Amino acid sequence: MAAIREIKSRITATKKTSQITNAMYMVSASKLKKAERSIVSYRPLLKRMNHIIRGILSAKDVNHPMLEKRNDKMTCYILVSSDRGLAGPHNANVFRQFQKAISERKDEKFVVAAIGQKAFNFARRNKYDLIQEKAIHVRDDIQFVDFVDITQTFISLYLKEEIDRIVVFYSHFINTISQTVEQVQLLPIEFEEADETEKQTSYIYEPNQQQIINDLLPMFVENQLYGFILEAKASEHASRMTAMKSATDNAKDIIKKLELHYNRARQQAITIELTDIIGGANAVN
Repeated sequence: MAAIREIKSRITATKKTSQITNAMYMVSASKLKKAERSIVSYRPLLKRMNHIIRGILSAKDVNHPMLEKRNDKMTCYILVSSDRGLAGPHNANVFRQFQKAISERKDEKFVVAAIGQKAFNFARRNKYDLIQEKAIHVRDDIQFVDFVDITQTFISLYLKEEIDRIVVFYSHFINTISQTVEQVQLLPIEFEEADETEKQTSYIYEPNQQQIINDLLPMFVENQLYGFILEAKASEHASRMTAMKSATDNAKDIIKKLELHYNRARQQAITIELTDIIGGANAVN
């Protein structure tokens, strides 16, 4: 009877776990729709800014410190993660890609900027030099203003030449079941080559192209980092949704197996009781 009670207890506990994981799946699915709309509507802005800046830079005598390549004496790696776990391999893939990158540049001096509680914990656990003392949290309803200060800190350190290169590791959202870890150089800025089919528009710049570049490049860096964080947030919800769906399905499979064992144990117990009753009746007769 003890075995039957134990199996029954495990079935009850597994059902409760299944209810929790199923609820988390539905919550993540709801949040993913909002995050996906945000990143899909944000991508055209970055593409347009990229196009405008490349057009301005095509002119002569236009330059900026954010465009100049330096000797990589000090590199800052920005790791974009989630604040919470239970998101499948979402965070682990970013950390693995980062460790692979630094292992290939063994003699490089670097510091780490952690965006997200998980990235902050990872950096502290591995004793990497952090540029911040507290974690930069990434809430579900991300706002641009949440990351303006930290982005300006990155830009300031770069312009002061305390950092020579800034590289971001984040999870790029493709679709619900597919996300890839991307490694992108934030500073110095590297622009993609112009698409041959892209139309080139002539502009009249006021006051002048150099002044526009001076104002536009910091804005572009801020928007680009914000775009990476939006991508990572959508990837987080997609990864958690997939993980919770798998956990719910696994829990249901376990419940089926436990119920089978439970029924067999009950049948065995009933058979033993019937055998005892029949044996006792035969003994009396």
